[in-house]
Amino acid sequence: MTFIVNLIKNRNFVLILAVVLGLSIGDFANNIKDYTIYILALVMTFSMTNIRTKSLYPPSKLYKPMMMGALLNYLIYAVVSILLANWLIDDKELFYGFVVIATTTPGVAIIPFSNILKGDVEYAIKGVLGAFLCAIFLTPFAVGWLTGNDGISSMSLFVLMLKTIVVPLILSRFLLLPKWLPKVELIRGKIVDWGFATLIFIAIGVNRSVFFDETSILFNIALVLFCTHFVMGFTYEYLAKRWIKNPAFLVSQNLLLTIKSSGFAVVTALTLFGKKAAIPTAVLPIFVLLYLLSLSFRQDYKRKKNK
Repeated sequence: MTFIVNLIKNRNFVLILAVVLGLSIGDFANNIKDYTIYILALVMTFSMTNIRTKSLYPPSKLYKPMMMGALLNYLIYAVVSILLANWLIDDKELFYGFVVIATTTPGVAIIPFSNILKGDVEYAIKGVLGAFLCAIFLTPFAVGWLTGNDGISSMSLFVLMLKTIVVPLILSRFLLLPKWLPKVELIRGKIVDWGFATLIFIAIGVNRSVFFDETSILFNIALVLFCTHFVMGFTYEYLAKRWIKNPAFLVSQNLLLTIKSSGFAVVTALTLFGKKAAIPTAVLPIFVLLYLLSLSFRQDYKRKKNK
């Protein structure tokens, strides 16, 4: 029984389970896909409790990390991802899925993994916030421009950003009150993990046939995501060592560059462009997880080697 409880609590197991269930009983996803926005809003509310208000002071020290977060997660990732997708992806709807990934918000997992990987947590928090603010105001116009406003309006996407970023950010401040915080910390991990898993299950489930019948499409999607995480991440780290002398800064910047919010990407793609556009967003969390695991395993190897 203890083994089963530990499995349920394990983030990696939950994600793998979501993928397996999406492929096996994914038809059920059509019954709950209309609730994706509400699931995402709940997940984002609890996730954003990682962004503590005290980390935003003093304001004079916010500017540089916020700008760097926006530059890495929003601009550089977007340019590389869009160029690769434009080169390798022929299908218009699939390309729109990559547009959503490129312009979506950073993954809040950047903050806890900055801690796990011995990065600068305060820097990561400020960088995530900077990329979030950038996404709120620029994503509606960027997506509209890159897709030629194909069936969407910038205002519709802006409203979606308000519902899934701004409102959860405000609500998360209430969850940080001393009265609620101890209870929030007990359940936050479970809500975030299972909420994101539900969104991944939906994205895979509504596209279940594609995962079995169109493997060539999945190969190209996987190639783009491999390049935008592993290749870009390790290349940036190699080059940045030349001018960044603080290893903790480098760890956090690497995460800010490569980690996107899978849940937000899934909901945005499904809401704006339909289920086919959600295929790249369903594959995204697999590569995010693999990349984070590779960084963790590498750190463990270095620690053992130094001993």
